Amino acid sequence: MKRNLRVAISRLVLLLIFAAFFPCRTFAQSGVELMSPADGARFNPRSNISLRADVNPNLGRLKRIEFIADGHVIGVVTNAFPPYAFVWNSVAPGSYRVFARAVPESGESVESKEIYVRVYNALLTFGLDRIPALERNKAFNIPLWQYCASLLYIFLAFYISKILDYLTRVWLKRWTVRTKTQFDDLVLDLLNGPTKIIAFMIFLRIGLDVFSWPLVVREFLTKAFIVVIAISVTYMILKFIDLVMGYWRKRTRADADRTFEEQLFPIIRKSLKVFVVIVAALVTLDNIGVNITAAIASLSIGGLAVGLAAQDTLANLFGAVAVFVDKPFRIGDRIQLDGVDGSVESIGLRSTRVRNPDGHLITVPNKTMGNATITNITRRPHIKTEMNFGLTYEMPPEKIRRALAILEEIYRGHPMTENLVMGFNKFADSALNILVVHWWKGTDHKAYLAGMQELNLTIKQRFDAEGIAFAFPSKTVYLKQDSDWRLKTAGN
Repeated sequence: MKRNLRVAISRLVLLLIFAAFFPCRTFAQSGVELMSPADGARFNPRSNISLRADVNPNLGRLKRIEFIADGHVIGVVTNAFPPYAFVWNSVAPGSYRVFARAVPESGESVESKEIYVRVYNALLTFGLDRIPALERNKAFNIPLWQYCASLLYIFLAFYISKILDYLTRVWLKRWTVRTKTQFDDLVLDLLNGPTKIIAFMIFLRIGLDVFSWPLVVREFLTKAFIVVIAISVTYMILKFIDLVMGYWRKRTRADADRTFEEQLFPIIRKSLKVFVVIVAALVTLDNIGVNITAAIASLSIGGLAVGLAAQDTLANLFGAVAVFVDKPFRIGDRIQLDGVDGSVESIGLRSTRVRNPDGHLITVPNKTMGNATITNITRRPHIKTEMNFGLTYEMPPEKIRRALAILEEIYRGHPMTENLVMGFNKFADSALNILVVHWWKGTDHKAYLAGMQELNLTIKQRFDAEGIAFAFPSKTVYLKQDSDWRLKTAGN
């Protein structure tokens, strides 16, 4: 009995030794086995991972061996005979479930058992993956250490974004203190909120990408990140539009233009905002995988219909924008264009109203204003006046020189004279003509009229004192007498 027991023990030891040095694979479950890497193996990001599979010869001749990670085929081997090996190049960070699939020439394909491969920097897991309890226990087929590490990433991303936002504001504030304009201060206030949100989402996205999440969760997080960043950027653009329009309005505002700006500024601001929101929505939908071709086609058709129905209204509106941006005139300016001469009383969204010298109110469509050649009389730098002084032909040359000296003295001595050109230029029909070209310094027409009146009265007084007479239109008639007749006078 003892002898039989010793023989049985010896056989068992030999069997264990043989199994240790010469393992035997039975492929009982699937017929294909993933030999390497080992289950739970860890690799650094962007590593090259060698995959090797072994197949039960009973499967027969194979078409191919597929290596699959998280449901996606990462490599195919078409060898007819082993070894079935493939190198998975530059693997991105994450956790992957990998298996091999054997596709025979006849019969159904078979799959190996899944193995768990981790590809991430060990420092980025905070060491939580090495805690057996967090690695072993899972929720929704995801180890608990991933949830814990994700919460730490959210905490770090939040505070890093706050620190980055604080440093950015401090640096920008130091820069804005050295400038004299207020525009950079407004930009600083604009960047206060959205910068923190965008930085938080970027850091959070980088952190959560370290782990391997189910495909549904990964797609949801990707789309959520895109939507949040798109909303933040759109919000910044809308606030920037308000900022620029408000700054522009302050710099260009005049009391006479206030009514026009109160009408036009809200329309421009709202139009820009609607355009930005539509474009942002279309771009965001396109990035999250929504087909926007039909939406764009609908918007194009609708825009074409609206444009055709309201082309005159839109033309007048764009004309108003052109008048506002180019500023060829302001309310109160005297302008001249095709058949219109008068002072601008109001500028509306559809038309501009001009009061002509006769008191009539003329309404000019803004599309005409946008395309017309406009002469702004009020914007001239000075007022030019051409005058002709006619002296009698009986005036001796000395008197003519004295008249020129008096005109030179009076016009040159006036403080509002910007320039003067004068001279005895021609012998007119009934006078010796002196041409005076005078430029009045300024554009105030009332002041100009009062000043010229003062100058003319002074010239009249000086000419009368010097005995210089003005000529007036006259004709000398010579009669030729062909017979010897005489006009009898009284007393003859």
